[in-house]
Amino acid sequence: MPTFEMLAAYWTQRELATNGLILLNLLGALLLGLLVGYERSYHGRAAGMRTYGLVCMASAALTIIGGYPDFWYGGHGGALVGVADPTRIIQGVVTGIGFLGAGVIMREGFNISGLTTAASIWASSVIGILVGVGFYLAAMGLAFMASMIMIYLHKIEAFLPSRHALAVMMRFKHDFVPLESTLRRVALERGYEIAGGTMAIGGSDGCQEWRFVVLALSRKSGMPLSMLAAELARFEGIDTFQLSHARN
Repeated sequence: MPTFEMLAAYWTQRELATNGLILLNLLGALLLGLLVGYERSYHGRAAGMRTYGLVCMASAALTIIGGYPDFWYGGHGGALVGVADPTRIIQGVVTGIGFLGAGVIMREGFNISGLTTAASIWASSVIGILVGVGFYLAAMGLAFMASMIMIYLHKIEAFLPSRHALAVMMRFKHDFVPLESTLRRVALERGYEIAGGTMAIGGSDGCQEWRFVVLALSRKSGMPLSMLAAELARFEGIDTFQLSHARN
């Protein structure tokens, strides 16, 4: 049975001071997590400020308690748990965040979305870990750099040489047999080339379905999506089709 002395051990001056320090760390981790999550929230992503704030704060909480085993259980933690190993706590945090990050990654055909959000959630947990072990300046620096990457890096990418990609699905009419050489020639005439290793062919009931990714020959080449759709709609051998920007 707990006694009054045992309960009072949780409210000694040393215990309160330690709890106050932990709360300050959690508050700092929360603010840094909200900073990183604001960009995702602003752009309407599935994981927003609340997710990032909670991840960062919880990661900090799990990490910082490993540094005060002598204060666990009202000051009896040192005798009960021995020497705590923060590296095992960090390992558990990283493993758990991996499952959370996998939940925001979605794949549809050749399109993969959510990779940036998953990576930034993982970074948010690392920010919390840095706060938990006392590397405050490093935590603030990581939060700042992660935010700048997500906010401004796409503007830098716009000045770098690049080629946009399109995911193409074509379902041909019954008994119509397409030729890969013809498709490649038609793609080149419109400023694209079929990316190597992306061709997937299926079929049922005498109808073939082709899926592949085409890359623009340069930044300025490549027929617009709407014009490609108009041409495919007029092609007699195609039953249905789908075009989308291939992204990850």
